[in-house]
Amino acid sequence: MLKKVFASAVFGVEASTVTVEVNVDKGVGYHLVGLPDNAIKESNYRIAAALQNNGYRIPGKKITINMAPADLRKEGSAYDLTLAVGILAASGQIKAENLEDYLIMGELSLDGSLQPIKGALPIAVKAREEGFKGFILPSQNAKEAAIVNDLKVYGVDNITQVIEHFDKNIHIEETIINTREEFYKNLDFPEFDFADVKGQESIKRCMEIAAAGGHNIILIGPPGSGKTMLAKRLPSILPPMTLHEALETTKIHSVVGRVKAHAGLMAQRPFRSPHHTISNVALVGGGSYPQPGEISLSHNGVLFLDELPEFKREVLEVMRQPLEDREVTISRAKFTVTYPSSFMLVASMNPSPGGYFNDPDAPVTSSPAEMQRYLSKISGPLLDRIDIHIEVTPVPFEKLSDDRKGESSVDIRKRVTKAREVQTERFKELENVHYNAQMNTKQIRKYCKLDDASLQLLKSAMERLNLSARAYDRILKVSRTIADLEGSENVLGAHISEAIQYRSLDREGWLG
Repeated sequence: MLKKVFASAVFGVEASTVTVEVNVDKGVGYHLVGLPDNAIKESNYRIAAALQNNGYRIPGKKITINMAPADLRKEGSAYDLTLAVGILAASGQIKAENLEDYLIMGELSLDGSLQPIKGALPIAVKAREEGFKGFILPSQNAKEAAIVNDLKVYGVDNITQVIEHFDKNIHIEETIINTREEFYKNLDFPEFDFADVKGQESIKRCMEIAAAGGHNIILIGPPGSGKTMLAKRLPSILPPMTLHEALETTKIHSVVGRVKAHAGLMAQRPFRSPHHTISNVALVGGGSYPQPGEISLSHNGVLFLDELPEFKREVLEVMRQPLEDREVTISRAKFTVTYPSSFMLVASMNPSPGGYFNDPDAPVTSSPAEMQRYLSKISGPLLDRIDIHIEVTPVPFEKLSDDRKGESSVDIRKRVTKAREVQTERFKELENVHYNAQMNTKQIRKYCKLDDASLQLLKSAMERLNLSARAYDRILKVSRTIADLEGSENVLGAHISEAIQYRSLDREGWLG
């Protein structure tokens, strides 16, 4: 007897439907075909134990299982439940008239309970596209899949619930969540708050500008000056994610199994902080079975690279193209896959190998040659993509011991969101530009017009501070954001002079 059960394979951030055909015939043997990996080949041991512990068994006949399309590689243990239900239905142990209406996935434990799977959200999106009525999966992933409307999602804890659903008409309870309600409920409670940071008002202002215009930022300062603390609080002042952004972000995290159990949509923007020993594949994605890298996991959020010069140079260089294109395409002999990677880069570094620069009280001093070697690890083209450079100074004791709380993230976020709304309105005709940092040279000329006094100020600053040509566009972009925060239609001299302060690394005496 032949039965068909449906499952799904995730490739990149999209899913493809897999038809599992189970044929039980005379003879003896268990044959599993259709490019399964080792985890799927071992599934017959898990299935046999799970069925036996729940009063069923694998029949002692010839069982042939084909996973179609046969040329698409299937991997992971999420097909256990699909195969088990197929074997029970094909051997006549359970009735299963409407099996083709459901997509069934889950990893089995030996007692028949279910373990969570990866990629529940993209699989649910594909199931709705292909017209399936329901999706049966482990209860830990049910909330994540229930984000997709017009698809009935059934979360189960044990294989017996699935058997009773088909064989005895004891229906599994449907998982229903109000996506919008769940999403907005979690928006206003950031884990880290700017109110915790003592002093550093100028750096907070810098962070606010970076968040408002989506600018990449680098923090330079000695150890213990608060660089990491400030960077960790940046996501709390970024504008709230839209539902569309939240769906995109949850999809990527779902593929690598990073969505928390019993959680639905990700409401907070991701914050990723990889260690400096990371490889370039781990950063941009890839591998023999393609997986998204850190830059894709920080899509719509923040990628924080602490101690930037300690990263291997080739690792930093692979980021140049994704920073520009906001997506990364990984091409190998057997596959090509594109992951989105629209992230905000925040980097921090010490000004020298010893950690101090131009500080007479510094415990360690580095020679100019050592400093040059240290700083030359960061290439010009990478710095070119970082709009704001800011020097962070240590906090004096008076500020540290002060009991007064700083401005909270929620208040700063209101100003940032207002500035972003101005930018959304400005760029509504443009498809790939949503905020100031994404402007190209042509758009900078159009939206950052200067009066004569401002132009003269910029000219004299560039000559006196010896700023490079690359700094010119960056200064204009940042000053446009400062003007938006103040609600000013035109870029004024005050905005230009503030933006000039944020180009530390372009000045003579730092790099080059």
